[in-house]
Amino acid sequence: MSAADRRTRTTSADELCREAYAASAGPATGVALVAVGGYGRGELAPHSDLDIVLVHDDGVDLGDLGTALWYPLWDSGRRLDHAVRSMGEVLEAACDLRVALGLLDVRHLAGDPGLSLRLRTTMLADWRRRARIRLPELKAMTLRRHGVTGELAHVSVPDVKEAEGGLRDAGVLRAIEATWLVDASTPALEAARQMLLDVRDEVQDLAGRPSDRIAPEAWGPLADRLGLDDAEAAQRHVRSLGRRIAHLSRLAWRRADAVTARPTGERSRRTPALERIAPGIALSRGEVVLDAGTRPADDPTLLLRAAAEAASRDAVLAPTTAARLVREGVVLPVPWPAAARDALVRLLASGPGLLPVWETLDEVEGIDTFLPEWEQIRLLPHASAIHRFTVDRHVVETCAEAATLIRTVRRPDLLLVAALLHDIGKGSLHDHSVAGEPLARKVVARMGFTDLDAEVVASLVRWHLLLADLATTRDPDDPATTAELLAHVPDAASLELLRALTEADARAASPAAWTTWRASLVDRLVSRARHALGAQVADVAAPGTVPVPDVVRRDPSAVSVEVAPHEVGATVTVIAADRVGLLADVAGGLAALRAPVHAARAWGQVDADGEWGISAWEVPDAYLDPAVVRERIRRVVEGTERLPDLPARPDGELPPIVEVRPDASRASLVLEIRTSDRPGVVHRVLTTLARLGLTVASAHVSTLGPQAVDVFYVQELGGVRPTDERAAAAAHAVRTALGG
Repeated sequence: MSAADRRTRTTSADELCREAYAASAGPATGVALVAVGGYGRGELAPHSDLDIVLVHDDGVDLGDLGTALWYPLWDSGRRLDHAVRSMGEVLEAACDLRVALGLLDVRHLAGDPGLSLRLRTTMLADWRRRARIRLPELKAMTLRRHGVTGELAHVSVPDVKEAEGGLRDAGVLRAIEATWLVDASTPALEAARQMLLDVRDEVQDLAGRPSDRIAPEAWGPLADRLGLDDAEAAQRHVRSLGRRIAHLSRLAWRRADAVTARPTGERSRRTPALERIAPGIALSRGEVVLDAGTRPADDPTLLLRAAAEAASRDAVLAPTTAARLVREGVVLPVPWPAAARDALVRLLASGPGLLPVWETLDEVEGIDTFLPEWEQIRLLPHASAIHRFTVDRHVVETCAEAATLIRTVRRPDLLLVAALLHDIGKGSLHDHSVAGEPLARKVVARMGFTDLDAEVVASLVRWHLLLADLATTRDPDDPATTAELLAHVPDAASLELLRALTEADARAASPAAWTTWRASLVDRLVSRARHALGAQVADVAAPGTVPVPDVVRRDPSAVSVEVAPHEVGATVTVIAADRVGLLADVAGGLAALRAPVHAARAWGQVDADGEWGISAWEVPDAYLDPAVVRERIRRVVEGTERLPDLPARPDGELPPIVEVRPDASRASLVLEIRTSDRPGVVHRVLTTLARLGLTVASAHVSTLGPQAVDVFYVQELGGVRPTDERAAAAAHAVRTALGG
């Protein structure tokens, strides 16, 4: 069925209503018969009611007109939803939001056309006048409906009218548009709405009654009627329409909320202000857009970087911007630049901001530009009833759950990428874990991770169901169960990654998939596996000997700074006579320059002339002046440099984790810190340790997406390993300094 069929049904119903009005001797002035709602829009389904209102001027006596009009319509066998109201009564009834929405689509049928026109203009004017009051009411009503019906794109028995992303939501978008406050209608919305109307018509025709729900057994016959290959194709088609309407609806509500939050009378700038937030990227009215003069073809990382900025700020990635980046951008080189890899990890770690941005990327076919393998799981239904989402949405939800667990692992980047790829093998004819392993290995290598990292992620994809399966179907206390787990998960780092992925996957599936009981079984097995693995590791060796400049050998207070630019920034190497607090001063100098530290390594070196502190810092700025860095370090040492305050931890952000690794080194106390990557973190940690009189024998600083993972090998003066009491005090002091 098509729009032409709906027009035919509407024309037939219109003729029936006009004939009934004429037969009942309805007057030509002061009274009008109007269609409202779906009938008013001319979108009658095979079993739709005729929503009609007999409206009259105040003071007009209708006599028996109503009764005379309804009987021939009833006799025709048509279902009616009818009312008789004066103009004053219509305005009073419009206080009910549902009535007001139906009256936005008033269409004249018979009687006085002037009265029908007056009714329509009055209702639209009233809707616009009260828009700032009605829109919050409409949003609340819409969310309540979504809570009952679920999402059209994901529920097992979807309602094409009432579910989120259904025809009712498309009508709500038309109502938002009618306020003149927000542009909510788009060609994509209208195209999706018309196709969903076609689906509803076929569903009702199949059922032989006014039903809008698609039962599981109806997908096959529906596919035949829609000219699609099979039941799965029908599901993908209908669910894609629902997802598109839901996405456009969320975007419209974000914009509507922004407008209604502004004080009444505040006028918007004719040209929106641009706030530059990253190279080539700006923020305008809460939406991430391209900065003035930015050319997408100049930077292959721009799409991922813009998406990461939007998601991490919980802002809208402007669809027009995303579409332009896809249309005009260039293909990422293989392997990816580090900036693209980092942007993807930040995007996946963004939590609540991920879903709307990912949906925007999907709508403009942006995901295909960096992850073409996504196509085989897009809108793929899950075979298991325990899953509440389609496979692609489940993967996004798994990434969001994994983002809450990044403090529990030392490689959050690998956890997030594994979450993205863990079900990538679904849609094939083989076990999805087996099929997904080589796919994941290929994708991770293409992203520019090391071969070792690619093997770790591929192994996580292959065995992502193993831990939960063993914990729930075998005795976790049996050594044979532990041995089977360790046969596939050979080291502690992989074990903690698998533990986090298992929880994220289960939580994303459904609340019933991760219970307290299931978590306890998993943790018992993980605990036994950790004990079996042991935690002893060798002390980290320092890099090879670095030449100490003569100026540093001659002057104990001198500091040597070299800046070596490379493709993604620069390496800043600092050499000076070793002392307590040297590393903190260097970190302070970089913090004073507001130079983000993506990675760092620090170590000591001893020769015949003395002991030297050497550190290498990876920063994104390739144009740092060594003389300026030296000057800032000098000011920090002298106490004349005012360092930027460490930003407070925002509400809802994960707290820092500071752990002592007692078995990680025989000669040093090993402090491992996982916290959000914020300016000044390294300086704050090193200053805290220096105030305690502790020296840093070796430092290993990494920024992995949004998380800093910093490891410090700490000693007392003279190279003595701190006691357990000193270790606990140091961990507590650092935790406090970071706001934990």
